[in-house]
Amino acid sequence: MTDRADLLITNIGELVTMAGTPIPRRGEDARSIPLSRDCALACGGGKVLGTGPLDDILLTVSVDQDTVELDVSGRLVTPGFVDSHTHPLYYGDRQDEFAMRAAGADYEEIAASGGGILNSVRRTREATSEQLRDTLERHLYTMLTHGTTTVEVKSGYGLDLETELRCLRVAAELSNEWPQTILRTFLGAHEVPREFMGRADDYIEYILEEVLPAVREEGLADFVDIFCEKGVFTPEQSLRYLKKAVEMGFGARIHADEFHDTGGAAVAVEVGAFSADHLLSISEDNIARIAGSSTVATLLPGTALFLGKPFPPGRRLLDAGAAVAIATDFNPGSCFCESMPFMVNLAVCQCGFTVEEAITAATVNAAASLGMGTRKGTLARGSDADMIIWDLDDYRGIAYHMAIPDIADVVVSGQPVSTVFEES
Repeated sequence: MTDRADLLITNIGELVTMAGTPIPRRGEDARSIPLSRDCALACGGGKVLGTGPLDDILLTVSVDQDTVELDVSGRLVTPGFVDSHTHPLYYGDRQDEFAMRAAGADYEEIAASGGGILNSVRRTREATSEQLRDTLERHLYTMLTHGTTTVEVKSGYGLDLETELRCLRVAAELSNEWPQTILRTFLGAHEVPREFMGRADDYIEYILEEVLPAVREEGLADFVDIFCEKGVFTPEQSLRYLKKAVEMGFGARIHADEFHDTGGAAVAVEVGAFSADHLLSISEDNIARIAGSSTVATLLPGTALFLGKPFPPGRRLLDAGAAVAIATDFNPGSCFCESMPFMVNLAVCQCGFTVEEAITAATVNAAASLGMGTRKGTLARGSDADMIIWDLDDYRGIAYHMAIPDIADVVVSGQPVSTVFEES
């Protein structure tokens, strides 16, 4: 008995499947782009049923009067992007701080003056669930129209039990209704809140004893993250915290070595973290450690651009054999940008990636960093039918057209997004 196709995409000029191993890709594997030309793709039940010449597909799937056929007129089709590091659970933008930075203040000076993360914390604590949801929906929609079909969403602008749970509940509720796949990360250790200022150890203990158990009890997060940085949390605090989180059943992630070489990457390797993120200041020794581990190095070139910092050492990590992903780091203070196509461009133009390495980093490797390498970032048979239909005929154009995504439509779980929002 053949599978029934809900959606049949025909006349694909170039199809990038990214078929292959679900583990993070390195070296030559990261530079390989599996693709087909002049082909079709069938979806059913939200999954990819098959790809290849149309006549071959019609031998393996059934179609009927309810099957939607979409002729893409020779366009490029790729897997949807996986944005594995974002911060859209907040309330209140910070364009005033952006103007301060433009006038000469740096990120750390703004934070010391009462701005930065703690500014967002104050406003997020005052926000209602409806306000948080409106903000989250707005940014998720922009991400979706820029090709992001799977997104990791962090908390971290509450820094207390009540607000962190409120933010994660909003994300959990929306994940049941929204087209994208949403994974949730608890980032209660994003900063030390004012009520614990100067007592970082006490704050870590508070999270471990009161907040994390509540997050686990409600099933609100897949991962736990911490900001390991000078003036925030030390490597020793980060190691203790993440080890306890892993014992509680959470996956580990870490903000590491962003402004200073603190050794956060080494912490990631020691706890078996899914991902170590930022890494602008990573040492050569820790590049080697990451390269020899299963931890994905997730680079956030948009943040370096936004803050005027040196770009992350993509080429050095790639040449060392690390598995590398890229993400937007969308947040209200240091990277107000939801566009994964722009991150692909920055990875190529500023971080030393080839076009192929950047596409790998934005799809299969980002999916692997979320433990979803068998489902996301690929259009192999059995994977989730999440894809981008481009107004292009060559995948290299994705990185070439800077900041302007040439996207004709996005398909999530086998349904064109244009149709989803028309119906709703």
